[in-house]
Amino acid sequence: MKNFTYYRPTSVEQAVGLLEPRFGNTELLGGGTDLHALQKTYVAQPARVVSLGGIKGFGGIEDVNAAGGRYFRIGAGTSIADIAAHAGLRQNFPALTATANEIAGPQIRNMATLGGNLCQRNRCWYFRDEHVNCRLKSAGAPCFAIDGENQYHAVFTQGHPCVIASPSTLAPALIALGATAYIVGPNNARRTLDMANFYHAPANANDREHVLAANEILEHVRIPVNSMANASYEVRQKLAIDWPLVQCAVAWRTNGGKTVDAKVVLSQVAPLPHISAAAAKALNGQAINEETATAVGRAATDGARPLSRSGYKVKLVEIAVKRAVMIAGNLKRYWEV
Repeated sequence: MKNFTYYRPTSVEQAVGLLEPRFGNTELLGGGTDLHALQKTYVAQPARVVSLGGIKGFGGIEDVNAAGGRYFRIGAGTSIADIAAHAGLRQNFPALTATANEIAGPQIRNMATLGGNLCQRNRCWYFRDEHVNCRLKSAGAPCFAIDGENQYHAVFTQGHPCVIASPSTLAPALIALGATAYIVGPNNARRTLDMANFYHAPANANDREHVLAANEILEHVRIPVNSMANASYEVRQKLAIDWPLVQCAVAWRTNGGKTVDAKVVLSQVAPLPHISAAAAKALNGQAINEETATAVGRAATDGARPLSRSGYKVKLVEIAVKRAVMIAGNLKRYWEV
């Protein structure tokens, strides 16, 4: 690991003041479960590391009743374990808490943070190999996964010069639930951003998997309480301490026994969280039953263009979406004995 200078500010404003206009020389440290792994393999080589652990109030969960309606405020420094265990979140947002409870193992969940999960770097093995200068590390380099080992990469690849799979498993639920990100920048400049617009597909070494500038910090996320049915489902190779092959979060409201405002969001299948307009269209205006869930799952595969070894994920998309819809609709889980 390259030597670095360690900073531990006590406010978000101080932390922002330590950042630089470009990525690379300075990195933020939340729980460290991603950054330290990147440092140990020399993929990240910051000269300065700014810890967010000393900022009072950077973590924590609040149930807020405001003039504009009730919402939950989750600080970016909140641990994944605290999100999974929070009774209010479990009652209102099972899509979020069920996913949080399945991330890695207990030790990681108690160290990793909401902000770290949402802003983590991708898991492509070419990117994470210190000896490979891929497109996201070196100007003019190709994406080796396009013609290489790509079985865990994207299936929605149209228009993407880099075919990583978006890694955040909390992002789909937050997007489906209509969450908003609160961001702090230089000179205490603050802005909000719908979580649906928080991500973009990186194309070169100057990009990240999110739209935050190098001198901005995600401070907290707010989720409105609006009585949406919601759930998530992950397809994995094994049940414990594993990354999902495909993940889906769904949410909708019910009006007269029919679904409205449906959202279907996938992870691990595209370079950014994949919001399926076709699946939402197939879900809106329908009564929830297994037939509907099957049709929504099939619709979610619309536009898939898998790579040479990722084609199996297309069927997994269909399965994950169908089962997420059935869970949110309180239907019998035929896959459970």
